Amino acid sequence: MLTDYRIPPLKGGAPGHTVIFLHGVGDSGSGGLLSIGNLWQSALPDTEFLCPDAPFPFDMGPMGRQWFSLRDFDPKAMLQGAQKAAPYLNEYIDHVLETRKLAAGKLALVGFSQGTLMALYAAPRRPQAVAGIVGYSGVLVGGETLGREKKSAPPVLLIHGTADEVVPYAGLEPSERGLRTAGIPVTSFTCHGTGHTIDERGLVEGLKFLQKLLV
Repeated sequence: MLTDYRIPPLKGGAPGHTVIFLHGVGDSGSGGLLSIGNLWQSALPDTEFLCPDAPFPFDMGPMGRQWFSLRDFDPKAMLQGAQKAAPYLNEYIDHVLETRKLAAGKLALVGFSQGTLMALYAAPRRPQAVAGIVGYSGVLVGGETLGREKKSAPPVLLIHGTADEVVPYAGLEPSERGLRTAGIPVTSFTCHGTGHTIDERGLVEGLKFLQKLLV
C-alpha cells in the first residue's frame, strides 16, 4: 500500500469527500502539492486531502519518488510505465474508498505532470466513475485504446501553461481531443506565460471545477 500524507476535513469528523493529489516525478506525497489542500479547504470544508508517495524511488536523483521512469520519453515507454504503475494507484484508491466508506463519486483526483498522466490513464479504466479529474501540466497516454478500454467517464479539467518547459503546452490539444474522442467530457484552461508549475489562475480554476463536483 502506498504511503500517504493527509490534511483532514476543516469541519472535523469523517470526510464527506476526498481529493487525492498525484505528484510529479521526483516529488513525494509530503511535497508541495498537498499544501494546495490548505488553500482549498475553506471552500471544501468536509473534504479530506491526501497525497500518496508514488510507488518507486526516483531514478535520476537522490530523493523523491516516481510513478515510472522518465529516462525514455517514447510514448510507448510511458504507456508501459503507466500500465505498470496503475495497479498501485487503483489499490490505493480502493483502500481510500473502503476505509472512508465513500462512493467513487465522492472522490476526485488532482494530478500534476506525471501525476496527471496517471490520473488520466487509471481513472477512466475504473468501473465506477470518480467525481472528476483536475490535471495540471500533463498529457494523455494510451489514448488510442482508451475508447475500447474505458469503463467510466469522469469529467476532466486540463490546465496548462503556455511557457511549460518540461511538458510542452502543445500536448494539451491532442490530450483534450483524445479524451473527447473516447467519450470523456473534458474542458481546458490555458495559463498564458506560465511554466511547469501551478499558478494562482490554475488554482482558482481547479477549485471552481471541484466545487461543482464535490456536492
